[in-house]
Amino acid sequence: MTGILMIIQIVLVITITILVLLQRSESMGLGAYSSSNNSVFGARGPMNFLTKATMFLGILFVLNTLTLVYLYNKQANTSALERVKVKQIPIPQAPIK
Repeated sequence: MTGILMIIQIVLVITITILVLLQRSESMGLGAYSSSNNSVFGARGPMNFLTKATMFLGILFVLNTLTLVYLYNKQANTSALERVKVKQIPIPQAPIK
């Protein structure tokens, strides 16, 4: 189960990276603190398709990460000795006189 989730995690990371690189930078990166006409709720609307897809994949990434943390934590709390089947050998008793 964790292997499948880890593969999904890698695919999500690659997809989010590609989507972020495809988006057009309207605020010129870190120079965005100057006043400009490009507000979040401007004439274009709040978000376009790429930002909605990035947000959706980001939420999936966080949920997948939390699931992986839960599963790995659950696995780490079990001891290797709990998984080993121990065959109990009967102890011979001395005859009573």
